[in-house]
Amino acid sequence: MSEMQKQDSRDMGMKQPANTLRQLYAAGQSPWYDNVERRLFKNGEFQRLINEYGIVGVTSNPTIFDKAISSSNDYDEAIRKLVKDGKSVSEIYDALTTEDIATAADMLLDTYKATKGIDGYVSIEVLPDYAYDPKKTVEYARKLFKELNRKNILIKVPGTREGLPAIRQLIADGINVNVTLLFSVAHYEAVAKAYIDGLKDRLNKKQKLGDVTSVASVFISRIDTKIDKMLEEKNAARLCGKAAVANSKIIYRRFKDIFWSKDFEGLKKNGANIQRALWASTSTKNPGYRDVKYVEELIGPDTINTMPHQTVIAFHDHGVVNSNIGQGPDEAKKIRGELRSFGIDINDVCENLQKEGVKAFIDSFNSLIGSIGKKARSLQG
Repeated sequence: MSEMQKQDSRDMGMKQPANTLRQLYAAGQSPWYDNVERRLFKNGEFQRLINEYGIVGVTSNPTIFDKAISSSNDYDEAIRKLVKDGKSVSEIYDALTTEDIATAADMLLDTYKATKGIDGYVSIEVLPDYAYDPKKTVEYARKLFKELNRKNILIKVPGTREGLPAIRQLIADGINVNVTLLFSVAHYEAVAKAYIDGLKDRLNKKQKLGDVTSVASVFISRIDTKIDKMLEEKNAARLCGKAAVANSKIIYRRFKDIFWSKDFEGLKKNGANIQRALWASTSTKNPGYRDVKYVEELIGPDTINTMPHQTVIAFHDHGVVNSNIGQGPDEAKKIRGELRSFGIDINDVCENLQKEGVKAFIDSFNSLIGSIGKKARSLQG
């Protein structure tokens, strides 16, 4: 359990964990919820996730919003009013999403205060089309952060090569960033450097470092989905289900190396926050695997696991807490070596997964805009 989490547990009254998610928190990992939709606010489920389950943060993306808006009537009244006010489809999108994010942030404000700004955050993504355009990314992120006007907001920025200068600039501006769509060790290292460079820029301008924070979102299950298929084709099924966790363990080791180094110590003395590793895409896609595999095998201090609803429920029901992400780094490297012996370069796989991830979010966003447009037309008059 990290020193930060020890203090947080005292502040939040968590001396005696009431369930496995609270036990997860006591082990140093923050359980976040990978979903935002208006229905959860209306029926009280969102508040219950905070109060009873121990959820301490929230993430969102275009896919989540598309499903929420297109598959329910929860947004119809708001869309009808916005149409009547003459808003365009893009303006309707901004209004709907920022309202949901603001509501979630307000509901997590007590958590933010209790944890002294470590948890209690809600993430909202820049437009996926800007993944390879740092200038537009910075402009849109500034716009979102200003409109939402809440300290417990994280702006999600894809960790593409083009996104790195945007991340550095936003951190220098004092805008909290959730760097998303990270897969490889190289992706992670580049993003950590961008964050640190942004902090150094703030320090050079004599601005407070403790006013800004960031998390690095590493995607998990997609790696195994891709590599397992390759292994099965090569009759190497014994390695199935091992690549993603091994990759994450190596990233976690680099996280510890970077943020407990002498280089970062100077920034920490000036109030800088570490950039915590966040495990994303942690639902189990293979029904042959334990449904909480990517939670149980990735538990460790100073990390976050953002889970979709079914994974939250499953882990709350039968998850086992045992801090193990820091164990077996040599074994993790051995697994990477074995993959190479079968002609599988995990770095190449991760590069392709990042490109596919950007495209998937663009497709989801376009689908979301289409859904909003369709609803707007049907609700006119």
